[in-house]
Amino acid sequence: MAKGILGTKVGMTQVFDEDGRLVPVTVVSCEPNVILQKKTVENDGYEAVQLGYKDKRPRSVKKAEAGNAAKSDSKPKRYVKEIAGNTFSNFDVGQEIGVNIFEAGEVVDVTGTSKGKGFQGVVKRHGHSTSAMTHGSRYHRGPGTLGPIDPNHVLKGMKLPGHMGAETVTIQNLKIVNVDEARNLLLISGNVPGPKRGLLVVKHAVKSDPVKPLDPAQYAQSPEQTDSEESAE
Repeated sequence: MAKGILGTKVGMTQVFDEDGRLVPVTVVSCEPNVILQKKTVENDGYEAVQLGYKDKRPRSVKKAEAGNAAKSDSKPKRYVKEIAGNTFSNFDVGQEIGVNIFEAGEVVDVTGTSKGKGFQGVVKRHGHSTSAMTHGSRYHRGPGTLGPIDPNHVLKGMKLPGHMGAETVTIQNLKIVNVDEARNLLLISGNVPGPKRGLLVVKHAVKSDPVKPLDPAQYAQSPEQTDSEESAE
């Protein structure tokens, strides 16, 4: 099943691989994710873990969020997502997951919210061609004909102006170039959806071989361990 972690898009840069080729990469910051809740087949009908990422401002915390975070002995989180599957079934509530669950060369799927473009016309939204741009045309970037008169309504699926962007987008089969455990960074080849500081969900590629349940002794981090590492820096 899939393993995953929540992170934030930092930006893009480029690095040299082992063969000396220049590879464009996206830098994703993945601070340790806290397991807030575990879903089981007996209680919920499916297996999953609920991950929390980035502390939430105290004045924005609701009572339900505070109660949920108290069960894991952690602070309320700004971003909360579920990762389905039994990959983290051996982990306990309150344990933390870091970038060390991934390794260089692994293939992942990255999900994010694309940049919002607002209300756009058919030329930008659907790639339509423009009409003649000379002065006599008087019709330059319009949508063109909307179909025959007979139906007396616009057919479904017609490519028309409208809201563009701000959609959930997943890019599959991206390769992890490097894992920086000291700074909690993932370097992923290519580009990923969304703006800088946007939330990303990095998962093991669905088209790759399934992942066996991970061993907490090898991958899990305790909150005390994370705090000591931050103070040392």
